[in-house]
Amino acid sequence: MTTVEKGSARAYQQFMPAEHPVQYLAADGTDVDSAARYARPSDERLLSMYRTMVHGRRFDQQATALTKQGRLAVYPSARGQEACQIAAATCLRETDWMFPTYRDSMALAARGVDQVELLGMLAGYWHCGYDPKQYRVAPQCTPLATQLLHATGFAYAEMKQGRDTIALAFCGDGATSEGDFHEALNFAAVFHAPVIFLVQNNGFAISVPLARQSAAPSLSHKGVGYGIGSEQVDGNDPIAMMAVMDEAVAYVRAGKGPVVVEAHTYRMDAHTNADDATRYRKSDEVEGWLARDPLSRLDAYLTSKGLLNDELRSDITVSADADAAELRAGMNVEQSVDPQDLFRFVYSTPTPALIEQSNQVADEIAAEEN
Repeated sequence: MTTVEKGSARAYQQFMPAEHPVQYLAADGTDVDSAARYARPSDERLLSMYRTMVHGRRFDQQATALTKQGRLAVYPSARGQEACQIAAATCLRETDWMFPTYRDSMALAARGVDQVELLGMLAGYWHCGYDPKQYRVAPQCTPLATQLLHATGFAYAEMKQGRDTIALAFCGDGATSEGDFHEALNFAAVFHAPVIFLVQNNGFAISVPLARQSAAPSLSHKGVGYGIGSEQVDGNDPIAMMAVMDEAVAYVRAGKGPVVVEAHTYRMDAHTNADDATRYRKSDEVEGWLARDPLSRLDAYLTSKGLLNDELRSDITVSADADAAELRAGMNVEQSVDPQDLFRFVYSTPTPALIEQSNQVADEIAAEEN
C-alpha cells in the first residue's frame, strides 16, 4: 500500500461507526463492560432525563387515548423510543433548531412545545398547531425525508451568517431509502453544514422490515460514503444515547461538519392507531424489545445508584399525570374554526383563483346559514 493509500485508509476510518452499537447499560439496567470512548453524562442529567421520559411516555399514552375519544384523527405512538428522542432534544441549546417527523412528538414535548398546540395538527387545527419560531422547531413532517433537506439548508444558511446554530434532523429507517436522505447527506458533507442526522431505526417502515430496505452493515454506514462522521448506538440505552448525542453536538458545533447517528430502537405500538401490527410482526419479537424498555432500564439504574426511590418515583408520576390531565382538558376545548383561514394565509396577495375559491366557500356557508 502506498503512502497515499495509507492516508486514505486512515481518513476513511475516522468516519466509521463502532462495530457494534454503543452501549453502557444492559437490558436490566446494570452496567456493561463497554469499550466506548464517550463521556458518560452526570447522574444529575440522567435523573432529569428520567423525569422527562416519564412525562414523555405519559403524554404518549394520553395522546393514544385521545384518538379513541375522537379528539385526534390519528396518532403515531413513539412508545419505546423515549431515550432516542429525549436525549437528542435535551442535548441541544435553546438557539438550535429541530426538524422532526410525525413520530417525534415526545422530543417536541421535551423541547417545551405546548402539548395542546403540539397535537393541533393531528386534531385538524390550521397549520402545524404551534409557532415554529417560538420553539425553534420546524413543523412535524409527514412525507418521509423531506425535512432532512429543510434542516440541511437551514443549517447551511445559519453557518453562512456566522452563527453556531445546529440543526437536528430526525428520521426513521424508512427515510434512508428515500432520495431526499441521500441528497441531504451529500449537500451537508460537501458544504460542511452543521446538521445532525438522527436515524431512529425502529425496524420497520410501516410494515416493511429493515432487511427489505437495506443491505448495508448498518444504516450509520450510509454516512461513510458521503464523508460524514457516523456512529451507531443502542437507542434504548439512555446513557449511551445521551453520551453519543453530547459528542455529536460538540463535534458539529466545532465546525467539523455533519454527523449521522443511528439509534437502534423499536416501536412498541403499531405504526398508528389505524394500523394492525400483528399482520407483519410476531408477538415474541415485541416481547423481546419490551424487555429492553428504555424507561425501565434507566429506572433500574438510578434505583441501584440510590438516586431514585419510591417517593421520588411517585412524585414524578403524579406530575406526569397532572400534565396529562391538563392536556386532556385542553384537547376537549372546542376550537373556533374560520374556513377563510384556508385561503387567508396562502399568499400575501391572493391570486384570482384563490379569491374565486374563497368566494365560493363563503357563498356555500351563507347558503347553509340561510
